[in-house]
Amino acid sequence: MNRPAPNGPTISFDEFGPLEIRPQPGRSWGRKATRQRATYNRKHGVRHWLAFYDVHANKLWGYVRERKRGRDILGVLKLLRKRYPAEQRIHLILDNLSAHGTPDVRRWCRANNIHFVWTPTNASWLNPIECHFTHVKEFVIRNSDYVDHDELTTALLLRHGLFGHMSRDHSAA
Repeated sequence: MNRPAPNGPTISFDEFGPLEIRPQPGRSWGRKATRQRATYNRKHGVRHWLAFYDVHANKLWGYVRERKRGRDILGVLKLLRKRYPAEQRIHLILDNLSAHGTPDVRRWCRANNIHFVWTPTNASWLNPIECHFTHVKEFVIRNSDYVDHDELTTALLLRHGLFGHMSRDHSAA
């Protein structure tokens, strides 16, 4: 993994979440929170951060989505494909979540020069993106009490320097 593939980038992909709007306990490096609310309601549901990490360029980005179904995975893979020239093969490291291998996802990736590199079953920790999720948990989630998903998404994107690329659908390009 020290040398990039000669025919294209090596990208690590995984989901972080669920991201829910509720008071989170813990200590963090951020400013100290006031006393956490004793009650809250989940009127906002949950979100998932579908994240990519370019292993050799050391770049992390992602897209916040309400679900992580096959069609959501396919949508973010299409956004990934736009980031690199079509003639470059993308080597995509991912775990074996069923949504990653739906027939539509496999068919589209085959047609668009994306090669899957599966991590072994029960060994998703081998995926290079996993170590970055610790920082998200530490610096964005712990000791927080976000008002809504927009505020949480903004904090997530600010933490990774992606705010300038945030679009209306809360995706980081």
